[in-house]
Parts: sequence; C-alpha cells; structure tokens
Amino acid sequence: MSVTGIVRNFFLSRQKELERHVKWGEDLQREVLEELVEHAKHTEYGRKHIFSTIKSYETFAQNVPLNHYDDLKDDIDRMRHGESDVLWPGVVKWYAQSSGTTNEKSKFIPISHEALKRTHYAGGFDSVAIYLRNHPESRMFDGRGLILGGSHVPNYNSRNTLVGDLSAILIENINPLVNLMRVPKKSTALLSDFEVKRERIAQETLHKNVTNISGVPSWMLSVLMRVLELSGKQYINEVWPNLEVFFHGGVAFTPYRKQYENLIPSDKMHYMETYNASEGFFGLQDDPSDPSLLLMLDYGVFYEFIPMDEFEKENPMTVPLWGVELGKNYAVVISTSCGLWRYVIGDTVKFTGKNPYKFIISGRTKHFINAFGEELIVDNAEKGLHNACRKTGAEVLEYTAAPVFMDNNAKCRHQWLIEFAREPAHIGEFARLLDTELQRINSDYEAKRFKNVTLQELEIVKARKDLFNDWLKMKGKLGGQHKIPRLCNNREHIEQMLKMNNGESLD
Repeated sequence: MSVTGIVRNFFLSRQKELERHVKWGEDLQREVLEELVEHAKHTEYGRKHIFSTIKSYETFAQNVPLNHYDDLKDDIDRMRHGESDVLWPGVVKWYAQSSGTTNEKSKFIPISHEALKRTHYAGGFDSVAIYLRNHPESRMFDGRGLILGGSHVPNYNSRNTLVGDLSAILIENINPLVNLMRVPKKSTALLSDFEVKRERIAQETLHKNVTNISGVPSWMLSVLMRVLELSGKQYINEVWPNLEVFFHGGVAFTPYRKQYENLIPSDKMHYMETYNASEGFFGLQDDPSDPSLLLMLDYGVFYEFIPMDEFEKENPMTVPLWGVELGKNYAVVISTSCGLWRYVIGDTVKFTGKNPYKFIISGRTKHFINAFGEELIVDNAEKGLHNACRKTGAEVLEYTAAPVFMDNNAKCRHQWLIEFAREPAHIGEFARLLDTELQRINSDYEAKRFKNVTLQELEIVKARKDLFNDWLKMKGKLGGQHKIPRLCNNREHIEQMLKMNNGESLD
C-alpha cells in the first residue's frame, strides 16, 4: 500500500462530518455563534457589549455594532503590546499583516491559538480531505508538497510574539510531521526577500518528487518559471512527473489558468480553489466541475451579509446565513475566534446554492469602479477578460483598471492597464470584445455605454514585462499575500503604474 493509501484513513471521519453542511447549515452557524459569545463574554469587549445577555442572533446583532478595521485597531494595538482579554481571552501572540484596504498602510489581524487550530489548519486539512474524496487515485503523499509562504518579523520587539504574512505564521506553527512532507526547508520558506526566496526554492525543489503545490497563483507562477529555467525543460511535468494538484487562493485564478495549463499540459493535473485570508478560512471548492465554493460553517467563524444596495447606508441591514438570497451581491461580515466582532472584511460574494451553501467571490467592497453609476465589480472584469482571451488567444498575466473622468476631448471612459503573457494580434479587437462582454453581463455598464453618452469604449494600455511586480516591489509588497488592486474608483495606483510603464520617475 502507498503512503497516500495509509494517510487517507486519517481523513475519513472528517469527510463524513462534512456531510452536515448539506442539511444543517443554520444549526452549525447558530452553534458557532453561541460558542464564540460564551467564550468571550468575560473579555473587555464582551463585557462592554453585554455578551452574557446574548441568547440569539437577534440580540447579538442589537448589542454589537458593525466594525471596520479602524474601529478595532486601537484594541488590536493594545493586544500587540501584550494586554490580555481585550477582544479575545488571553494574550494573542501572532498577528497577520495584510496590505491596506483601510486608511492604514497595513492591517494587523490577531491570530489566536484557537483560530490557528480550528480555522486555518482546519481549512488546510479539509482541502486535502475533499481532494482525496474526489480523487481516490491520488498519490499526493507519496511525494512532497511545495508550500509557498511569506515572512515574519518581531512584534514591537516583544518576546515570543511576531507579525507577518499569514502563510509565514502557519509555516512557523505547523506540526513538525508536516515538515517532513513539504519543501522548501523552513528557513527558505520564511525569507523576506522574494527574489532570493524564489531562487532558493527553485534550487531546493528542482530534484524533489513534488506532487502538490500550494500558494498564490501569481507568486507560484514566478517560482515555476524559475524552475523551468534551471531545469532546461519546457514543461513543469517534465521536472515533476508526479505533480497532480495545485491548491490555490488569494487572487482569482481565471487570469492564470491558461498559463498553468500551458506550463503543465497533463490530464492528471488538478486545480482546487480555496478562500483563505488573514481574517479566516472561509471556503473550498468541493466539486471539481463547479467553480462555486462550499462555505465552511464549523470553523469558529460566524457569518453575516450586507446586501450591496445597503452597504453605503449609515445603518445597513444585515442578514445571517439563513437569510441570504441566491444571486444577490453581499458584503461579508464575520465574527471569529480572533476577536473580530461583526467585522466587515471587504469581500463580496454571491450565493449559488443553499443545501449546501455555495458561493462565488464577486469582488471587493472597495475594489470596484462606480465613477459613473456603472457598478463594475471584479467578477464582471474576470468574466470579460476570460471571454476576450478565449476569442483572441491572448493570455492576461496581470491587470488593473480605473476611470478616466474627463480627457482632453471631455470624454469619460475606463482605462485598463494589462500585462499580457500572450498578446492578442490586435489590442483594439481585444478591447472591443472586453467592452462588449462587460455590457452583456452588467446592465448598469451597458446603460452608461449606450450611444457613448456617458462612457466611451474602454481603453487598453499594454504594460511592459514585470511592471506589476516592479510596482509591488517599489511598495515593499513583493511576494507573500500582497495583491494587485484590480479595480479602483480613483487613479492613484494606475497613475503610478503608468509613470513606471513610461520610464518616468515617481518623485
């Protein structure tokens, strides 16, 4: 029997437990809320919001306000300085640093011991459990797993407490047995310089039997390209013939899928999307034929949802999981065992099913363009680009888009800055196909484009090679979980990138 055949038995009981998600979603979520409130009722935050009196979702929603990072940052800073029992019982020693969608340059998300075990590691365990269930022929444990991580640094120089990328925190605290099955070595995985890290990972893994890879698609692609350069091979499956699955998350996979399929032309290669963030692990692709994700309901995360037509209101309506409607765009609100209470994480989702609860990630509450009432979200952008690529044979590596409020001819439009892995024969035709598809899938965009009265046809600017990586490097955000802002309602980021694209100084 193979090693995978033996290890598979450790996942059987959890595979059975996951069946509860099909019929008992509401019960699972009510249990999570009860446990969270009970556990935190003696914290400073729990006393302030009278957790001891909360007996239902309704009283929880009445007692506890909606929070953004700015609302909790002072409490989190106190926790980082060592104060206990503030938002969560005890002292929290780990903080996941993520780039800002707020007024702060960085967010520092508390990662409690409970969250590490019950949320983040549970998500990783379930990823494997579901994959093995769907692929009984798997031999993934007969080789090594390449796990791409970030780095961490001391937290206020306090003893035994650190801040860093979530992936680095997970690697730092991982079960030693897992280290026997993963590459690269820990010291390499936690390097802060991504370019040095990429080189060392490629060197260390080149002659290993890598069967599975995990990480953010953009950064993993960079590593794989370096592996190919060192090996002299044309395809990754020539280097690692037993590679069978990529567990990916962090950014939408659509722009990268074709590139991965070109690099790994094998019918034995599988792709499994995960929805994990600094704030928690939320979803898994449980059906390879369905791009929707299964919402994970027993990870110590309680979910609420704000309809996007309510989002900008002073007191927006929120609904619990059992109150959502299919096909409606919602902002996600979470309460977790990290002490994030009714916390608006900035992502938006649409539900595709209820038994079990399945969804797609539709975008960000702040990553959208609504300069002219067009309500363009990331989900629209991904679908539009996919259609244009399919019809032209192009491949998009990275992109961002922003409005042009008025040019020299008093015309308004959207401007897209795109780095192509494979350029279309005609940029103008690619732009036309993208524009047409956006009109087809977004009625607001279509209305604003009608007869070019409000919006002109979108413009595409071709980005030079590595522009987006260079921009991230300039920002000190190369590697880890940092992401390119896909859609922006202002021109701050795109103007910087355009200057760099033209070789101009940013001073």
